[in-house]
Amino acid sequence: MGSGFVGLWSAYYLKKKDPDLRVTIIERGLIPTGASSRNAGFACFGSLSELVHDVQIMGTDNMLELVEKRFKGIERIQKVFGKKEIGFSLCGGYELYGDADSLSPAELENNLQYINSLLRPVTGRKKTYSLADDKITRFGFGCTRHLVENISEGYLHSGKLLQNLLMLVQSMGVQVFTGMEIIAFEKINEHVDVHIPAIGKLSTNQLLLCTNAFTKSIYPAVDIVPARGQVLLTSPIEGLDWEGTFHSDEGFYYFRNLGNRVLLGGARNKAFKEEETTEMVTTEFIQEELEKYLAEVILPSHVNKYQVEYRWSGIMAMGSEKAPIVKELEPGVFCAVRMSGMGVALAPVVGKEVAQMMTS
Repeated sequence: MGSGFVGLWSAYYLKKKDPDLRVTIIERGLIPTGASSRNAGFACFGSLSELVHDVQIMGTDNMLELVEKRFKGIERIQKVFGKKEIGFSLCGGYELYGDADSLSPAELENNLQYINSLLRPVTGRKKTYSLADDKITRFGFGCTRHLVENISEGYLHSGKLLQNLLMLVQSMGVQVFTGMEIIAFEKINEHVDVHIPAIGKLSTNQLLLCTNAFTKSIYPAVDIVPARGQVLLTSPIEGLDWEGTFHSDEGFYYFRNLGNRVLLGGARNKAFKEEETTEMVTTEFIQEELEKYLAEVILPSHVNKYQVEYRWSGIMAMGSEKAPIVKELEPGVFCAVRMSGMGVALAPVVGKEVAQMMTS
C-alpha cells in the first residue's frame, strides 16, 4: 500500500529475495504525493547540530544506528542507479550557524570532534564534519557566524529516482495500480482482504503499509504525527555562485541550488501545532518566514533580483521516536513507516529490512 520510495524499494527487495513472489502495489493517487515526490531531493544523513541534539534525546547508540541506516541508504541508491539518470551529485552539505545561535566557538569545536569520532566507523572518514567559515563570504550568506561542511552529502532529483524505481520494479514483474485507495482491511483466515471502492475487494497473503504520515487513516494505533513541510522555489538568479545542500537550526531550515534557482523549505518549528496536518497546502505565515530567511540569510546581496515562482508542501511522518517503524502489526499485516523527513536515504534500508521480515 503506497508507491512512494519505501513502497517501491520494498517491492524491489521482495522480488530480489524471491522472483516468484506476486507483488502488487496499490497507490491512491496517480503518483505518490505525500512526501516522496514533494521533497527537496536531499541525499543527507543529518546535520551536526541535529546529531548533537539526537544524542541528547535518543542516546548515542540509537543516534548512530539511525545515521548508519541513512548513510547506507544513500550508498545503495548510487549502487542501483547511475548518477546521471537520477540527477545525483555529491556536491557537499553545509550547516549554517547564525547570529542567534548561542554556541561558542569552543563548544562548536567540541561538537565537531565528538560527532566526528562517533561517525568515523560509519562514514570511514576521520572528519565527517569540518569548519568552513572561509566560504561564508564567497557564498554571500548573511547573519551567519559559522559554516560546517560535510563532503559526504549531496542531492538528487526525486522525480527521476521515483520514475526509475517504478520502471525497475515493473521490469521485475511488480504490478502497480494507481488511482485506487485502500480504505480498510480485514484478516479472513489465512488471507487479508483489502477493500478498494474503485474495484471492490482484493485478497492477499500479506499486506504491507508504506503510507508514512497517512497510515493512521487505516491503522489508527500506529505512533505517527503528520508534519507538513512547506517549500518555495525562486526564479533563476544571475550570479548565484554556490552549489550544495544546506541546513540550519537543527535541520528545520534547508535549502539547495536547483541550477541557478534556490529551493528553500522548512520553518515548521515556527508553528509546530499548525503544521501537524495532512492538508497539502501552503500557509501565509510559513511562506513569509521562508521569504524572510531567503532575503536575510541566503540572498542578502540579491534583493529585488528574484521572485518566488513556485510554492508547495509535502507531508512527513514524525512520532514519539525518530526511528522508523518497521514491524508486523498483526499476523500478515506489516508496516514500514515514519521516516521522520529522511525517506530518501532511509527507504532502501527500510525496504530491505521489511522484505526480509516478510519472507523469513
